[in-house]
Amino acid sequence: MQIVRTVIWVLLLVGLLLFSIANWDPTVTVTIWDGIVVDTKIPAIVIVSFAIGFVPMWLYHRASKWKMRRKIASLENAARTASTTPVAARQDVEEEPVRTQPDARSDPDTPLKPTEPVDDNAETTAQRGDETRSAPLFGDDIGDGTHRDNDSGSKP
Repeated sequence: MQIVRTVIWVLLLVGLLLFSIANWDPTVTVTIWDGIVVDTKIPAIVIVSFAIGFVPMWLYHRASKWKMRRKIASLENAARTASTTPVAARQDVEEEPVRTQPDARSDPDTPLKPTEPVDDNAETTAQRGDETRSAPLFGDDIGDGTHRDNDSGSKP
């Protein structure tokens, strides 16, 4: 990319040199204000006009490039710091065991749940073959891998 930039600048300077050689003889009178008159050559007017248009845009470009480089460097530093900083684990909180079935003792006022305490090790009514158990809410699976026929209420 640097070679392309250099070639463009060299071509621009060669073009300006050829323009200056071809237009050096005529002198132009430029009136700046009512009392100020300047006799100058055409190449000088062209060079000054180019500089007046180019320098502010070049300065703006350099400033925005500098600002973006600083912002990118700041974000890279933050990402690098975040990736290398370990997250402290919380040791003061004990996790509760995950229950796969809802606790029947949680709401004794619900008429569908039994009123006596439930033993986690005891057989469920579906495993004992009790026909008073209602159908499961989601699907026909009763929890032990077997399916239940909704009409008869017993295991296949």
